[in-house]
Amino acid sequence: MTSNVTFIGFGEAGRAFAPAGVRAFDFKAHDTATRPDMLAAFASSGVEGFDDPAEALSQAQVVLCLVTADQAVAAARDYAPMLPKGALWLDMNSVAPSSKRRAAALIEAAGGRYADVAVMAPVLPQRLGVPLLVAGPHADAAATALQASGFAKVSIAGENVGEASAIKMIRSVMVKGLEALTTECALAAERAGVSDAVIASLDASWKDQSWGQRFDYNLDRMMAHGLRRAAEMEEVAVTLSDLGVDPVMTRGTIERQRAIGALAVSPPEGLAAKLAAIQTPEPASAA
Repeated sequence: MTSNVTFIGFGEAGRAFAPAGVRAFDFKAHDTATRPDMLAAFASSGVEGFDDPAEALSQAQVVLCLVTADQAVAAARDYAPMLPKGALWLDMNSVAPSSKRRAAALIEAAGGRYADVAVMAPVLPQRLGVPLLVAGPHADAAATALQASGFAKVSIAGENVGEASAIKMIRSVMVKGLEALTTECALAAERAGVSDAVIASLDASWKDQSWGQRFDYNLDRMMAHGLRRAAEMEEVAVTLSDLGVDPVMTRGTIERQRAIGALAVSPPEGLAAKLAAIQTPEPASAA
């Protein structure tokens, strides 16, 4: 099957996923500055590399699109007319659900079959063992094609384009947000000379609970004490600024704490009730 598989985009993910014998195209093969490195990447991976996308796609039954996020819709627009009729376009880029739907419209209008694929973990070192979510009307066909290409952990997320992407994008609020918060906290702790104490305190206070329980607990604290916590975080921002650390994430925390606290809604029982309360709050006098 590899001769009928084409990779569009051959960066880290493409090189991690591509088996020998597939076709591949990357626009860097056009650029004289990057062409030698790209040709070397094609050769070292054992793929048949092309500098002409039409030629790369001429026999494609399955296309794995792995370009940069800002090029995902553009790739669908530019290469859709080159697709053989009925070819599967597996959009594996990390983009918003609305971007996936725009790309899907372009592929489907040209006679291709589009699938929203979310890569749910770093591609290295797992490579073909990385978990994938697939969504859209062609999700079953896409999952079969991915499994035939060697992917070991493929799950169907839903029938609608954007459902897989929504899970990945919204999850990233927490995953990437924690990374950014970690950096801000660690930099300040190091500059204040209190890293060991801060880490020990976090270890002691971090509860062993599910993320659903954490969401519920955190919302409870914000609804009950958001205004006070916003005021405290203003002083945290001063602390970081005094240490020469720009409190980028802390400023967002201040804004979110203050907004939830200003609703003046007593926290109800359960996460679903709390989420409903902060989206459609009762008047402050009735809280």
